[in-house]
This record gives sequence, C-alpha cells and structure tokens, in this order.
Amino acid sequence: MTKLWLLRHGPVECAEGTCYGASDIKASERHSREIAARAASQLPAGLDFYASPLARCAQLAFALEALRLDLQAQFDTRIAEMNFGDWEGRAWNDIPRAEFDDWLRDFAHAPAGGSGESTNGFMDRVGDAYDDWRASGQDAAWVTHAGVIRAVLLLHEGVRKVERADRWPTRTIAMGELVLIEAT
Repeated sequence: MTKLWLLRHGPVECAEGTCYGASDIKASERHSREIAARAASQLPAGLDFYASPLARCAQLAFALEALRLDLQAQFDTRIAEMNFGDWEGRAWNDIPRAEFDDWLRDFAHAPAGGSGESTNGFMDRVGDAYDDWRASGQDAAWVTHAGVIRAVLLLHEGVRKVERADRWPTRTIAMGELVLIEAT
C-alpha cells in the first residue's frame, strides 16, 4: 500500500473572502509553525516530500524541514493552486455573477476569471503529479492547497475530467488539515 499525505497550508494574510488561487500570498507564520509541529509528529520517516512553490506552502514546508531533518522539500508547480485569472486578488463577492455563471456553464473548458486555468487543465496538471507519485511506488507528502487536495480526491476515485461544476467536490478542507490517500 502506497500512501500520499496531503497537507493544506495555514491561514493566509489577506482579507477573508479574497480569491487568491495562484496569487503568491503568505500565510501566518505562527499558524505555519503550529501546523508544522502537528504534522511533523504525524508524518512517517522516509517520505518523498513535495510542496507547492507558492509562499503559503513554501513557508509550511520550510517549517517542517526545520523540525524534521529527514524532510527536504522539492518544489513542484504541478501542485500549486488553480489560477483564477482576472479574479485573483478580488473579493469573491465582487465578481459579477454573470462572469461566474459563464465559467460554470463551461466548467470543464472555460478559463476561470476569463484568463486563468480551465478546470480540466488544472486536473491534467495535478493528474501528472498524481500519476508520478503512483508510478514511483513511494510514500510521499505534499504541502499544497484545498483545490489540489480536491482534485486528488477525484483522481483517486478514477475521475480524470470534470465536465460540470456540480461534480466538483464540496468537501471542506480545513487550513492545516492532513488528508491521507492510500493506493494499492
């Protein structure tokens, strides 16, 4: 049984309700240290260790490295959060409903925020990293984002493409949550 631990970054330093997918927003240093301390005691030795290069994940990866000398993060852009294009940095409530509805109508292929990533483009990117993990046969940990974790949950169920928005997982992924995926 091969295991993949998915660790979400801590609370970010921006206004609540901001769209910050691919934006390089820092996380709370204090929360990153607290999450790292908790995760350091839960992660086994001998893991391949990867992190999104976005600051909020890099902070957590560095905090884990400081506590666990056996962990040395490799930064992988494939496990960065989805790019929401022109919506990045805006309050979700300020995005015109018509723009959001246009994206939802073609959820699989339309670029989020008009200039960002499509859902299936995102699934392909994360799927490449997931496939590499599966092929490695090694246990691994990823410091990543809620969107990536949801994508991995779908990939683990055999879902490679998401054609409609109502097929996207609605499961809440808490800040600092550690999710375990096991594959045979």
